[in-house]
Amino acid sequence: MSMKQKKMLARIISSAVLLVIAVLIPLEGLFRLPLFLVPYAVIGWDVLWRAVRNIAHGQIFDENFLMALATVGAFFTGDYPEAVFVMLFYQVGELFQSYAVDRSRKSITELMDIRPDYANIERDGRLEQVDPEDVALGDIIVVKPGERIPLDGVVLEGTSSVNTSALTGESLPREASPDSDVISGCVNMTGLLRIRVTKPFEESTVAKILDLVENSSSKKAKAEHFITKFARYYTPVVVLVAALLAVFLPFFADVGWSESIHRALIFLVISCPCALVISVPLSFFGGIGGASKQGILVKGGNYLEVLSNAEIVVFDKTGTLTKGVFNVTAIHPDQCSESRLLELAALAESYSDHPISRSLRDAYNAPLDAGRVADVEELSGRGVRARVDGQLICAGNDKLMEEIGVKWHPCHKVGTTVHVAAEGEYLGHIVISDEVKSDAARAIADLKTQGVRKTVMLTGDARAVGEAVAGELGLDEVHTQLLPADKVDRVEALLTQKTGKGALAFVGDGINDAPVLSRADIGIAMGGLGSDAAIEAADIVLMDDQPSKIAAAIGIARKTLRIVKQNIVFALAVKLLVLALGAMGMANMWEAVFADVGVSVLAILNATRALKAGGKS
Repeated sequence: MSMKQKKMLARIISSAVLLVIAVLIPLEGLFRLPLFLVPYAVIGWDVLWRAVRNIAHGQIFDENFLMALATVGAFFTGDYPEAVFVMLFYQVGELFQSYAVDRSRKSITELMDIRPDYANIERDGRLEQVDPEDVALGDIIVVKPGERIPLDGVVLEGTSSVNTSALTGESLPREASPDSDVISGCVNMTGLLRIRVTKPFEESTVAKILDLVENSSSKKAKAEHFITKFARYYTPVVVLVAALLAVFLPFFADVGWSESIHRALIFLVISCPCALVISVPLSFFGGIGGASKQGILVKGGNYLEVLSNAEIVVFDKTGTLTKGVFNVTAIHPDQCSESRLLELAALAESYSDHPISRSLRDAYNAPLDAGRVADVEELSGRGVRARVDGQLICAGNDKLMEEIGVKWHPCHKVGTTVHVAAEGEYLGHIVISDEVKSDAARAIADLKTQGVRKTVMLTGDARAVGEAVAGELGLDEVHTQLLPADKVDRVEALLTQKTGKGALAFVGDGINDAPVLSRADIGIAMGGLGSDAAIEAADIVLMDDQPSKIAAAIGIARKTLRIVKQNIVFALAVKLLVLALGAMGMANMWEAVFADVGVSVLAILNATRALKAGGKS
């Protein structure tokens, strides 16, 4: 509990004690007034001040105005105990609300602890602490055991275990060794690491995560927009109705002016929209916080709302359902030796950062002379074309072979086949295989359990490879040999298959997935090893690259929306019922207080359930 909350609790207790004393002292009429004004002033002075200040700024119709009008009016009608109790109970509700909001914020602010305070740079044989924002690209930083890695980079020296739980939600540490990539925000646990910085601070993983979290509340769901608009019109309407009730009720019913004013005041207390105004944004805030605990970053409440309606989930293959770690599993030459075929392929692919290119270079396992390679051209979705030792070498899939008019033949082995041709002559092919992620099959099964109607995989790989992976994972549909533009077309076609309010989610990790992520109703990116472009284009980021987290994200989204709907229906139903009873004189001030503060407290309690991530009600 914060200092401010402790002071409010002290005011509540003091006011309650003074109220009890005032009730017990046997005085009558106006002599009782000072006794009740004291506890009222203790508990309500800030509400009155805010009401006056807001009126001065043109903001008349809010909960402070309603509470001030209702309680001051109660004093004028002689209902002194009710006036104090209404304000007292209102402040109890405000305290509870403040505490609940702080709890929700805590899950988010804990994430803010990943912000690094400093970076160690070695200068003149001494370590110097500098601001991470002052570290330049290519600088060498030193991270001691127990320190947080301040910037993204590549390990040059040292081995260590790295705690990634703050980013991924996973307790199992990852190993860092020379040539391995490390990301900012993680904690170095065991060994000293020397790291070459590969991204400036403003482009680092930790900076992007913090930016996403800090801006998530600005992207409101439809339900939040509805409540904001509802409160804007609702409050002045009920004030007008209360005024009409006070003025005209004696002309239409057998009640006096005092009774009509009393009913109007009850009407005002009941009408305060606190339960809706607070609980709905709190629910979305809690859902985002609960998701962050699991390493799922949601960029706004509006994306939770869309995700809750996901009925078609479309996957990229490489790096999403598979590890994206390729190994050469077969070399089948036609017109040359195995070593010559691998050499030509590795040289042709030497300038590419594609995982397949890296696997060819790793398999060759010898220094590559860049001077032997010229006129390199990457052909999106097909392969590469380059001159090696003056010869035109084409290395890629069957589409590339057909494009250049080379007769090729398929391989009996399942995997990604890289065909190689030199000066229009087919030299053979190399088979590269990827490994399916350990939780990929569970991810598909969990999605079907969540009620997802269709799971689809889009890949640029050969038909045999795509169908083998789809069959292993239990996917409903697979489309192979797709270029990036083809993936967009397939998603466009799948969007027409949605029903009603259903949504299509696309999950990817590569730079070529960015257009598809943007086109889908909801884009989900693998954040751990995914490209910056994919993460920027996505609406939700999975920090640990586990596809099983998709079902968890859908569960959290649906749970959050259920809580929001429950709060809206419950609050409106109770308020409308008690408003009607109050207008007819069948509800007193105590019931009015329950309809306001009591409903608010119950709605806020319900909203805090969204913090408990996992998707279970």
